[in-house]
Amino acid sequence: MDSDARNSAPHITAVWPGQSWPRGAHWDGEGVNFALFSESAEKVELCLFEPGGSNEVQRIELPEYTDQVWHGYLPEARPGLLYAYRVHGPHDPQQGHRCNPNKLLLDPYARNVVGRVKWDDALFGYTVGHADGDLSFDPRDSAPFMPRCKVIDPAFTWGDDRPPRVPWNEMVIYELHVRGFTMRHPDVPPRLRGTYAGLACAPVVEYLKRLGVTTVELMPVHSFIDDRYLVDKGMSNYWGYNTLGYFAPETFYSASGKVNEFKTMVKTLHSAGIEVILDVVYNHTAEGNEFGPTLSFRGIDNHAYYRLVPEQARHYMDFTGCGNTLNMVHPRVLQLMMDSLRYWVTEMHVDGFRFDLASALARELHDVDRLGAFFDILRQDPVLSRVKLIAEPWDLGAGGYQVGNFPVGWAEWNDKYRDTMRAYWKGDGGLIGEFAQRLTGSSDLYNRSSRRPYASINFVTAHDGFTLHDVVSYNDKHNEANGEENRDGHSHNLSWNCGAEGPTEDPAIRALRERQKRNFIATLLLSQGVPMLTAGDEIGRTQKGNNNAYCQDNELSWIDWTLDDEKSALLAFTRRMIELRRAHPVFRRRDFFQGRALYGGEVKDIHWFKPDGAEMTAQDWEHEHARALGVLLVGEALQERDARGRAVTDGNFLVLFNAGHKSLRFKLPLDGDSHRWLVVMDTAVTGGMGGGGQFRAGGMYTVQARAAVLLKQTRIAAAPTALGAAPVAPGA
Repeated sequence: MDSDARNSAPHITAVWPGQSWPRGAHWDGEGVNFALFSESAEKVELCLFEPGGSNEVQRIELPEYTDQVWHGYLPEARPGLLYAYRVHGPHDPQQGHRCNPNKLLLDPYARNVVGRVKWDDALFGYTVGHADGDLSFDPRDSAPFMPRCKVIDPAFTWGDDRPPRVPWNEMVIYELHVRGFTMRHPDVPPRLRGTYAGLACAPVVEYLKRLGVTTVELMPVHSFIDDRYLVDKGMSNYWGYNTLGYFAPETFYSASGKVNEFKTMVKTLHSAGIEVILDVVYNHTAEGNEFGPTLSFRGIDNHAYYRLVPEQARHYMDFTGCGNTLNMVHPRVLQLMMDSLRYWVTEMHVDGFRFDLASALARELHDVDRLGAFFDILRQDPVLSRVKLIAEPWDLGAGGYQVGNFPVGWAEWNDKYRDTMRAYWKGDGGLIGEFAQRLTGSSDLYNRSSRRPYASINFVTAHDGFTLHDVVSYNDKHNEANGEENRDGHSHNLSWNCGAEGPTEDPAIRALRERQKRNFIATLLLSQGVPMLTAGDEIGRTQKGNNNAYCQDNELSWIDWTLDDEKSALLAFTRRMIELRRAHPVFRRRDFFQGRALYGGEVKDIHWFKPDGAEMTAQDWEHEHARALGVLLVGEALQERDARGRAVTDGNFLVLFNAGHKSLRFKLPLDGDSHRWLVVMDTAVTGGMGGGGQFRAGGMYTVQARAAVLLKQTRIAAAPTALGAAPVAPGA
């Protein structure tokens, strides 16, 4: 038995007034201060439990109420103590009040939540099945079915840990699920698979380093619960977008059950130069609508914590599709979120956040206000203004789609990039102009208010939707395993199965699928903005056509690390493309292309070409049937400076795209006899990388159907015979 367990449940004989701040349960080295906000409560009881958590051993009324915060100090309490609350107050659902002291409530500021919700009708504040529905009152004790909060000792030896502080334009984000990433990893010890400790294992960290990603974005790790209807079907909320505690790391992902395991993971990744970003869900909680359970916020102060329908406070405003929306208009709720964010930065050392359904956080009354209190507070906060902030820039309410409208300092998931790239490589027409916009950083969305290309988080796939392999293997979703008769998930996937639905042994179809995967990866990593890869896409992970695997905590979602020749080749290609991006600043500019001669010179920084070598005209961009495009990126015209003020220069690169079903001959730009074009990448070639062949300026290069080619301009020192072993193709 550890020291926490030995000392966790003394009989408390002394209760002091304590302080109203900080919120939650805080060990100060002598005792523990408890503080809980509720403006509606009439009395708050602190419930203490035995070390195993089963039995409530003592109930203490918090003695003081200051500025709407109930508080008390227990000088005899120690880290490891298990606790929760009971709140006495009005029960008037019609007016938005749902206090019920029979329901055990988790502390919104709890640093550790142990145990899982065991679904029972007693968890609901109303009597399930009663004729009055949610207006009824349930007298049963919910404690046997509830998790417990645990007092922690925050001490941790961080040593010389420092945030990597990767510049935005140098980032390569890798979205992963803590559990699914290592559950099948052969080099992770079985007891550590699916945990923070597993993610910190040396083979896993080495894999991330070799892949070349700079930043891991962890799907939700805040304490969450499994929905009752999923549990009843033998499934779980695998993705974790069902938050119950905004300070506690999910213990289901902990091999040790200790908070410090998460800190060790962060420190280990930082040592490898890898940032850690959290996917956070502050828009709603796990308590659902008026028919949901009473687990925490609802029973503490429903009227304060949630957005209620004006004049119909029995009902919840739902901008999230999950039954409720947190009330960011209320100062204490806004404070909760800010305290939580600062805690994860200062105490857990994370490097930033991706905000799920971020538009919901910006709503003041009904409308999304891009200059609302949420943004104002974040921008001026001395801690949070220095970390990475990424928005999922939409919610499900009216006016909630806000791509391109978030303020300076924010990056955004760019779903327009995803849709355009999928449609283009699928072969849809009329997309050349849109494709060019997305390739060059979506200046139409972000070139305002001093925003830069890296405001665009570019992605082709994410956790929500098809994997990359499935994008090129399925025309339709196949979500039957979710138990909803394939009704769930998006139907508009802009996917193409390349000739057969699902698995096939046809070598031509398999080869085309591999080429398409390379096309997507190459396009993503050659685009301006911040690329985001979804874990497993680099090795062809499949979910068998399931585009909504939120409830699949099994091998359907877990990454299969068994690599065949196809998977190994795709992994090698992805590594080389990331390395190429890292080596050449022209692919990760800090400023948008100008498309004109720059000040002080005559060289344009970008040129667009048709296959015949002529530059694109305004009319060319409108051609419905155009599927091919060439773009010259002039690295010699970057006009950027590094951290020490030195001019940043790069080579000139030509990228040729052909999404059509026929091969096309591209005329290579002419720039004198002293230059040649070196083939760096050709997705039509086995393995995807070029063989180093050189081609004369003004010559022709055949781009195969549904392929992308990257060429680098090279200078020859003397006669063509000095080119060495690399062949020079004839000019025609």
